[in-house]
Amino acid sequence: MLNPGPFFITLEGGEGAGKTTQIVHLAGYLAARGLKAILTREPGGTAIGKRIRAVLLDPEHAGMAAETELLLYLADRAEHVQTVIRPALAAGASVLCDRFCDATSVYQGAARGLSAEWLGRLHDLLFAGLKPDLTLLLDLPPEAGLARARSQLERGVRSSGESRFEEETLGFHQRVRAGYLALARQAPERFRVIDAGRDEGRVRQDIQAAVEAFLQI
Repeated sequence: MLNPGPFFITLEGGEGAGKTTQIVHLAGYLAARGLKAILTREPGGTAIGKRIRAVLLDPEHAGMAAETELLLYLADRAEHVQTVIRPALAAGASVLCDRFCDATSVYQGAARGLSAEWLGRLHDLLFAGLKPDLTLLLDLPPEAGLARARSQLERGVRSSGESRFEEETLGFHQRVRAGYLALARQAPERFRVIDAGRDEGRVRQDIQAAVEAFLQI
């Protein structure tokens, strides 16, 4: 029997993994199943968040301190949780979010070197331990993801004003991928790892199969 929710579902992954495309497909799939869902993202899911996003992703801010980066992401999330995520769930709508707390654990923790324990304590303090019900990790080698992302920048599909992370070293992105896979191993009941290195249609099918199995639990 189909569980109607509401659910909090996140898509995670490195640059070029296809989250922005696939989350739209997923919203359409849920709508076809009669499930109301809102689509949002981090950073930038609120009016204030859009201003924070502009600071965080601007390549001119390449030298930003890791702690500054973290606090900006948490400010964006605080506004997002209070004004979008919790109200939607309370109203009975499921939430599909492009990145959430796992991105912080990986980008500011595994890749930047900030304490995982400290990050966890901050999350519990600020967000009362709010976690997604299901996390779809779109996984692919960072070399492939960066090639996709940089091609999109060259073609104008992505804004060059939001390319700070694309300009990070390959080693940084390798730590991001390793961090995500480590989280998936630690929480297999929540994570579903999707091979994002294949064509868009196959990835979409795998996501739908994972979500369908989740909805039947």
